[in-house]
Amino acid sequence: MNRKARALMFLGTGSDVGKSVLAAAFCRIFRQDGYRVAPFKAQNMALNSYITPEGGEMGRAQVVQAEAAGIEPHVDMNPVLLKPTSQVGSQVIVLGKAVGNFPAVDYYEYKTKLIPVVRESYERLASRYDVVVLEGAGSAVELNLKQHDIVNLAMAGEADALCILVGDIDRGGIFAALLGSYMLMEPHEQERIIGFLVNKLRGDPRLFESGVRIMEERSGKPVLGVIPHFDHIALPEEDSVALGKRMRRAALPDPQGSLVIGVLRLPFISNYTDFDCFEQERGVELVYFDRPEEIFNCDAVILPGSKNTLEDLAFLKRSGLADAVRAYAGAGGTVVGLCGGYQMMGFKVRDPHGVESSLEEVDGLALLDMETEMFPEKITSQVEAVRLSGDLHGVPDGEVLRGYEIHMGQSTTMGRARPLFRIVSRNGRPEDTLDGLTLENGRVWGTYIHGVFDNDEFRRDFLGRLKQRSGKSDVRLSDSFSYRRWKEDQYDRLADHVRRYADVGRIYRLMGL
Repeated sequence: MNRKARALMFLGTGSDVGKSVLAAAFCRIFRQDGYRVAPFKAQNMALNSYITPEGGEMGRAQVVQAEAAGIEPHVDMNPVLLKPTSQVGSQVIVLGKAVGNFPAVDYYEYKTKLIPVVRESYERLASRYDVVVLEGAGSAVELNLKQHDIVNLAMAGEADALCILVGDIDRGGIFAALLGSYMLMEPHEQERIIGFLVNKLRGDPRLFESGVRIMEERSGKPVLGVIPHFDHIALPEEDSVALGKRMRRAALPDPQGSLVIGVLRLPFISNYTDFDCFEQERGVELVYFDRPEEIFNCDAVILPGSKNTLEDLAFLKRSGLADAVRAYAGAGGTVVGLCGGYQMMGFKVRDPHGVESSLEEVDGLALLDMETEMFPEKITSQVEAVRLSGDLHGVPDGEVLRGYEIHMGQSTTMGRARPLFRIVSRNGRPEDTLDGLTLENGRVWGTYIHGVFDNDEFRRDFLGRLKQRSGKSDVRLSDSFSYRRWKEDQYDRLADHVRRYADVGRIYRLMGL
């Protein structure tokens, strides 16, 4: 290879300490300073994923980091993705394609075969970019897992990366977390650590100056920044920890003051980033709920994607939520299903091949005239679609919508429900297939297309119709909000925030930049 990128890696003292966000910040910082930069995480476990232009599936965190870097996401940035399908197992996705469902103990044996795949993905990136920003997973020093490591210090060695160890001061125990993690490293691993970042401080960073001195005296390594907690920047999140926080803070708002969109919190919920755009819309409140009595506080209810549709459908029945959704729809409520949630809206979901579950068949919610069967082959594609109006062959209505598909099942339609979209492009190639179903009144509909609400015109039309149906004439909605422009602004704000509190110049010098 003619050239190789400089490598900077963010390791953590645990999960949810801010590695992903800091990696995104530095992707934007390097880009702003004129470097060609790419993100990399050897192995990710995520509820939310994304489909690349080539049709490969990867974790959302690296998609966010790629957007911050100003480049298209590619599966080389996340060569191994684990998507939990049960409490003890995951679907394993390698270079964007599902290779099977593995119990955890079996995956540990299989993982050794992935080392060359991970290495080759990294080498391809390193040959094309000036800088690669790597992210570790969980704690960098889980001693019982170390011999199987392909994502933390072992990956740092493969990439010859300089490493920054990140700790979360907000959860307490920052000295034990950072100094303890550092002391558990082998001497050659400690040599890779160029310093610490203390993340999520609440209050004035000057109040931690004595803590910085203690940290540096005990370790001999510099504290490269004390980053305050922020609430003026919003970024997509990908794991159950973040979703749990949303559930705890999401007391249902005053239903008269805004349009309330409720998302069912399924045990195996996936791709809930589909709804992040609603959190930024004026006059809209997004809530996640899991109790039947909460449903009639909502102006629209969304059944989200699921990594295990049959198990989640069985949960809806056990919890009483299935009856609540049917009653809500029968009373004239707006019900939307995306991907797995769309499959649940039919009469039956079958899994005769055991693709997702040990359940072979579960009755659906009977809201749309269709049945679904799971097949081993996973459909992953980026799509462009147009909305259909009028009869089956009606005139396309409005903008070309962009989104992506990730699903194992195929749905067969029957009866009075009408197709919702015509897919005109799949992975950049011309296409002419129908997607989704809608009842004539437009209140009940579903689609396989993820990201459909990220399309500004479609989202505004959906909210405008919802406002009319709800009778909330006083709610003020935006008529010009651009979700794409808003995200770009968030990446710039994040970079500004981190530049202000981290010693970026010193990091550059240590990297030889």
